[in-house]
Amino acid sequence: MAIFHARIILSRSFSSLSSNPLRVCVVGSGPAGFYTAEKMSKAHQTAEVDILDRLPTPFGLVRSGVAPDHPETKVVVNQFSRVAQNGRCMFFGNVKLGSSVSLKEIRDLYHVVVLAYGAESDRVLGIPGEELEGIYSAREFVWWYNGHPDCRNLAPDLQSTDTAVILGQGNVALDVARILLRPTVELGTTDVANHALTALQESSIRKVYLVGRRGPVQVACTAKELREVFGIKDLYIHIQESDLHKTLADEEEMKNNRIRRRVNELLCKAARSQSPNLGTGQRELHFVFFRQPDRLLDSEERRGHVSSVRFERTTLKAMEGKQIAVGNGEFEDIECGLVLKSIGYKSVAVDGLPFDPYKGVVPNVSGRVLHSTKGDQMLLEEGLYVCGWLKRGPTGIIATNLYCAEETVASITEDLERGQLASMSSLPKHGREGLLQLLDSRNVKAVPFTGWEKIDAEEKRRGSLINKPREKIPSWEELLAVASQ
Repeated sequence: MAIFHARIILSRSFSSLSSNPLRVCVVGSGPAGFYTAEKMSKAHQTAEVDILDRLPTPFGLVRSGVAPDHPETKVVVNQFSRVAQNGRCMFFGNVKLGSSVSLKEIRDLYHVVVLAYGAESDRVLGIPGEELEGIYSAREFVWWYNGHPDCRNLAPDLQSTDTAVILGQGNVALDVARILLRPTVELGTTDVANHALTALQESSIRKVYLVGRRGPVQVACTAKELREVFGIKDLYIHIQESDLHKTLADEEEMKNNRIRRRVNELLCKAARSQSPNLGTGQRELHFVFFRQPDRLLDSEERRGHVSSVRFERTTLKAMEGKQIAVGNGEFEDIECGLVLKSIGYKSVAVDGLPFDPYKGVVPNVSGRVLHSTKGDQMLLEEGLYVCGWLKRGPTGIIATNLYCAEETVASITEDLERGQLASMSSLPKHGREGLLQLLDSRNVKAVPFTGWEKIDAEEKRRGSLINKPREKIPSWEELLAVASQ
């Protein structure tokens, strides 16, 4: 079994370490977690670093969030694999914080604990009708087509409607729109999950609305993502030219923001070049600005299923240094049978962790977890740190986590040099050995990196049979079975 193999590696690695090395636990194996592990290993040559993840597979959103038609973005897993194969690092998959092991238990076992488990929940709209069928978060949909085991059975109905509404206009929203509208013959050579490819091949979706509260100047996507969706073959793009009119405030926003200027230029170019003639069955992408969802309406024919979204028109008002969308009391409906909410990811709290539910982050100072404040004094949680989305919120690209990890590791190093980690001078921590004993006592079968390598090899083998780079294994049971072979 995989857990026994982990013990063999453990005995080998201990011989090369000091009797009381710095023991570090990183919870979360996405970019933030791996960058943290890498930086810690380089900054502290005798440190023992363990990386925990609730999934049997590592790499977080690089595996389950990056679109299947963006293989170049996934190359970073090669760098992460080298980190995991370092003799002083070990990956523990299938270990869930809160149920397999508590935060308190991990803190008792390690000198330093870095929480980098990201954001695995969703923000809600808080409007009537949100519970109707046919409404999903973009995260769920992305996990579904990326073969994440939690969303294998999502089964969105793509055949009963020809229209989808995506709430949001960021990069994730554009990814989702592209997957819905791109020819499946092109997707067929990517690592898109087979169950999703089959559903997309049978899809009746021909029209997608990308709806945003604010205007084209405030769109949160990048020029690269926009160019890619505009490049879809035989896709009709519709943008109201009147929406592209810019105010003085808009001009000021773009003045010192090259990305926003470039995005706006692309939208203006697309609006000018759109053809009035639509071919039969041609796929359409409509950018709709200055609309905020007011309610989701029930279908009269299919009770309990969404039939349309009611939007309130908005205007922009300057508040707190930026332009905020404010409803103006005018409403309109867009009929659809599928709604995807791309309004933001949300982190979740665990017992014993200070958490700001409004911001969805752990209060921290440069990665140091902030317990509370007393007057002008900040009370920090000794030895507890955060990195990634849990630290700063769900923003940025993969590389953003590199700089985020550097800051957190710098804080850890500074605290060690100042002697602010009292646990370093107390009794030795049991670290990896203690964790293995604890998991074994609870019959938790941790998946080591060698277990992931077996999954990786099997997925590539399956993919090679159907001309794909890999065919992802989408079920928990099968992932664990392959890892333990």
